[in-house]
Amino acid sequence: MFDKNIDFLAIGDITTDAFIRIKDAGVHCRVDTEECELCMKFGDKVPFESVKVIKAVGNSANAAVALARLGIRSALMTEVGDDPSGKDCIQGLIKEKVDTRYAHMNKGMQTNYHFVLWYEADRTILINHIHYPYKFPQIKKNPKWIYLSSLGENSKEYHEEISEYLNKNKDVKLAFQPGTFQMKLGIKELKDIYKRTEVFICNVEESQRILHSESRDIKFLLAEIHANGPKIVLITDGPKGSYMLDGEGFYFMPVYPDPKPPLERTGCGDAFSSTFVAAMMLGKTPLEALMWAPINPMSVIQYVGAQEGLLDRESLEWLLKTAPEEYKPREI
Repeated sequence: MFDKNIDFLAIGDITTDAFIRIKDAGVHCRVDTEECELCMKFGDKVPFESVKVIKAVGNSANAAVALARLGIRSALMTEVGDDPSGKDCIQGLIKEKVDTRYAHMNKGMQTNYHFVLWYEADRTILINHIHYPYKFPQIKKNPKWIYLSSLGENSKEYHEEISEYLNKNKDVKLAFQPGTFQMKLGIKELKDIYKRTEVFICNVEESQRILHSESRDIKFLLAEIHANGPKIVLITDGPKGSYMLDGEGFYFMPVYPDPKPPLERTGCGDAFSSTFVAAMMLGKTPLEALMWAPINPMSVIQYVGAQEGLLDRESLEWLLKTAPEEYKPREI
């Protein structure tokens, strides 16, 4: 499969997610804020219902799989160890028809492994990024888009290498969905990435963190991120919907109606982000892409994990065609 050109190259860490379903817990939210905490008995034995292990996931891996299912030639640039988990992750990508020519196996190292505490329809993820020796490889044939997301704490120089590649190859478009460390680095350290970004996606709380702002004024948050370079900015707000600034207008987009109550929300943001980019790659306008983006998350939350519910193009277009009248963007 490596003799074919790729159109979409996702860059970011890959992991295995172990979903631990718990029931003996509670959620406590702080007064006058939307910050909530998962609470369990301290110093006690806490029962759990089940464990489900899902391999070859992560922000960028999920995006690569989403694009492959929509019929776009996609690849993942990532680092794994030479342990069984790493080999399973590579095989998982191949099974999903994701090109693995840029997946590098590190001898004697472990592969990222996350624990997902699954309570009701939401989750808290315990993460531990392995410090891989990141190195941007030579790319012989440029992809049309690069999708950059979560990387480990030791990846600052790697980001500089990515920026250098993008500055030398102006024809390659960039989608940026920042992960934890990339948000921590901030706009100043990643200014070249922000300036080069075609599509930027995060959620409301992440936008506040990036901008060091407590404001929940969506127009302000969109405009501030846009002012730092990204041409199209998208901010999601969970089941409340999403927002977009395309450089000309501000828009609100409702969620696609759920056919039944959500089972588990992992991967919603990845599904939204990658589906928006896929629509753009397929020649859709930003407003048309904004109608595509919420459909995959609606399907993903009906399953456990970030990938099982990802749709093929025919299914997604059918759901769009049969959407209710009120399912459309409106200017704000």
